[in-house]
Amino acid sequence: MSDMGKDRRARQRWVACALALVACTAASAASAACKLDAPDAPQAGPGCASAWMDRNLHLNDILAVGTHNSYHLRSPVLMTLIKGFAPKAWQGLDYAHPPLNEQLDDGMRALELDLVYDPKGGRFAHPAGLRLERLPEDPAYVAAMSKPGFKVLHIQDVDFRSNCLTFVECLTIIRDWSRAHPRHVPILITMNTNDARTRAPGGVDELPFTTRAYDALDAEIRSVFSPAELITPDDVRGGYRTLREAVLKHGWPTLGESRGRFLFALDEGKTHDDAYRGGRRTLEGRVLFVNTDESSPDAGYITLNEHADAPRITADVKAGFLVRTRADADTVEARSGDVTRRDAALASGAQYVSTDYPHPEPGLTGYHVRLPGHAIAVCNPVRAAAKCAGIPVE
Repeated sequence: MSDMGKDRRARQRWVACALALVACTAASAASAACKLDAPDAPQAGPGCASAWMDRNLHLNDILAVGTHNSYHLRSPVLMTLIKGFAPKAWQGLDYAHPPLNEQLDDGMRALELDLVYDPKGGRFAHPAGLRLERLPEDPAYVAAMSKPGFKVLHIQDVDFRSNCLTFVECLTIIRDWSRAHPRHVPILITMNTNDARTRAPGGVDELPFTTRAYDALDAEIRSVFSPAELITPDDVRGGYRTLREAVLKHGWPTLGESRGRFLFALDEGKTHDDAYRGGRRTLEGRVLFVNTDESSPDAGYITLNEHADAPRITADVKAGFLVRTRADADTVEARSGDVTRRDAALASGAQYVSTDYPHPEPGLTGYHVRLPGHAIAVCNPVRAAAKCAGIPVE
């Protein structure tokens, strides 16, 4: 870069910093005139709702919508092949999402990434599905997938197309968007860590997720995000003996402390959870929360995806846990137009509700999942609805 270009970049950074300082000073002055100890946001005073929420609401007092398998792309040729040998299952793979930054622009505040372990690189660079499609390899795809590190895909060899290929690439897109929009509500990133055998002739099996693999996973996250951009189990536990005790007795960080930050959660079962714990009692030093039962010492986050889970979700949210649920699955609701599951999920109290359809799918029904008035985040219907009088959190 030329000296002139460097000077221009320096001036741009200075102007951005100056504007941020002015905005911060103005916000502080406005907050000083607000009644932040008012019983609800409307009574805080004109223009004071946001400042009141930042101080009086907590991370688990919100409701936001996100996407399921946020990286997922369709493969028309493979879909045709899958219909031949799995006529009842193919529809569950027939959905796609735009790039992650576009989803965030669209108001999604929960994302899901499925990971495979590839410490040497190249294990998933030549999917067997390409041979079935009789398509040439993409050199850019091969180059990205040949790098050491975690890769993002749904089913190796079969359903492998993603809008970002490596975990670090996906995280970098998310981080850069966040730094440009620092007032966003906390964003939940859930992850499945896949270690299945291949379903395609000539394909490759996924590697097991051992404690060593999970150490590498934490390291990749920390290589992209600064500590100040993360909310970790240690942050929530504080001086309490266990994460569960902290969540039930003290609660989560305030909304003001949580804006512009991320939580990562491992959406797996006991075997994977135990490997991630690595002998820890309550996730000491770890980045991720784990999906566990309400009695576990490291209970804080829980995935409850089924329609029948609604009463349990509501009880858990009232107790203080953070819950993610799904409004739809396997494209069923989008094809039928049935909103029963969606409406139950949004009313359950789950803080994050994921969907494959933030917008209606052309050619299907009008089914989609949004918050009232297309708000990005609102007060939680179980924990804080009366405190906000319908005023959006974001």
